[in-house]
Amino acid sequence: MPEKTPIVEMRGISKSFGPVRALIDVDLKLYPGEILGLVGDNSAGKSTLMKILTGAYQRDAGEVLVEGKPVHFRNPHESRDAGLEMIYQDFALCGNMDVGQNIFLGRWPRRGIFVDRRKMYRQADTVLKRLKVDVNSVYQKVESLSGGRQQSVAIARAISFEPPVVILDEPTANLSVTATERLLETMVELKQQGVAQIIISHRLQDIFAVGDRVMVLKRGENVGDRYVRNTDEHEILRIIVSGTRETALDADEALEAAV
Repeated sequence: MPEKTPIVEMRGISKSFGPVRALIDVDLKLYPGEILGLVGDNSAGKSTLMKILTGAYQRDAGEVLVEGKPVHFRNPHESRDAGLEMIYQDFALCGNMDVGQNIFLGRWPRRGIFVDRRKMYRQADTVLKRLKVDVNSVYQKVESLSGGRQQSVAIARAISFEPPVVILDEPTANLSVTATERLLETMVELKQQGVAQIIISHRLQDIFAVGDRVMVLKRGENVGDRYVRNTDEHEILRIIVSGTRETALDADEALEAAV
């Protein structure tokens, strides 16, 4: 069988900030409906790589492809238009607005010159039910929600754009155990709906709970790429610490073996 076309591919990405080389010839592939964990220490370049993917930063070298076509996003608006949504740690929600208003913030449905509030809340409720998110009401102020539910609203806002790719930056870092479990269930739900996801995380247990593949960055270089089913947390930790490129079965070979 022919190899699947990645929904996102980054080839030879390099980025420097003055004398600091943040990324050095990094490759990344994300396949449709896949959950990819992106891991490494605090200076590994994970967020920088994703900001290049979404147009927040401009690459110095390399190539980005979406569904096999080269792209060059000048800003996050262009990457959003291409179907890439990134959810940051701070959620970027307006606490004094309600759930429905936050989900459609900046793009409220209109009827003539007026906001179509009935349509907005109806569609917001549909998105929340699709994700199986439990909030008391779409009219509830976001600031009154727990951290886990605020995270769910941020995801619902991203999903309302119907994106094929969602990137989550440390999504469980500040959540309770219960909220983390609920968020992981949401990720699985998105996967079942065909949404590809990249999770930037220090919590390997979360990636191994829901992920398909894990990629390791070390000082701006890609030093490991494994299918979750073929590895364990111990090996990934060893790669993170050692920073040594591995020669074991890589992701492309594993994909060919799987098909």
